[in-house]
This record gives sequence, C-alpha cells and structure tokens, in this order.
Amino acid sequence: MRFMVLVKASQDSEAGKLPSPELVAEMGRFNEELVKAGVMLAGDGLTPSSQGCRLRYSKSKPPVVTDGPFAETKELVAGFWILQAKSRDEVVEWLKKAPFLEGDEIEIRRLFDMEDWPAEEYGDELAKEEKLREEIERQQKATR
Repeated sequence: MRFMVLVKASQDSEAGKLPSPELVAEMGRFNEELVKAGVMLAGDGLTPSSQGCRLRYSKSKPPVVTDGPFAETKELVAGFWILQAKSRDEVVEWLKKAPFLEGDEIEIRRLFDMEDWPAEEYGDELAKEEKLREEIERQQKATR
C-alpha cells in the first residue's frame, strides 16, 4: 500500500524560513533510513503558499485563479512523502522517528491503488490509467 504523508505548514514555512542546517541533516538521515528500508518512494518540501495559487471550478464559468498567500496556515501543506508500507500502522511507526519540532503536525492518508476500484464498474478507465502510468514510468526512465 502507498501512503501520502502531508507535512503541515507553519508560520516559519509560510514565511519562507528554511529549517536549520542541523534539522535538514537529521531529516536527511531519516530519509536515508526510509530509502534503505524500501519505504520511501518520493518526498519533497514545498515553497510557501505566497508562491502558489488556487483554482476554483464552476460548471458555468471558467476556473477562477487566486494567487497566494492563503490565510489558514494550519490548513496548508509544507511538504510530503509518498511511502510504501504494509499498513498505516507501519507508516505511523516510521513517522514517530521523524525529527520534527515541537508543535509540527503531519497527516497520513492512503493513496488509492488500482485494485481499490471495482473492475466491473471502472474497467475501461482502469486500463487507460494503467497505460498512463506505464507512459509516465517510460518518460521518467528516458530523462534519467
């Protein structure tokens, strides 16, 4: 199973303040552990919401684009991991070891896998999705 770990934003991350070199080194060591264990598939930090935008969709009008920053820091994401594990509990155990600071918060959510979608209802779309995933993998290999 794959899980997305969302690292919640803080006032510092929204202000564009980078973590200390010591924290970055600790996080690097933690990421190395995840990679060596075959758990980490991807992960990165995000720039502040002031550098982003949101699109709000309507059936009757074109999408409305709103530039950041966005007010509710506690609702924003500052980074993420995509981890592969046997269970949510395994991911929780890994993340208990993460070198976060007092008050930091993360959210763990399982990603939908192809087998989560009933083939009898979504068969054609699942086949198309599988082809897209294969193409993404092919493109990634070509750019390495």
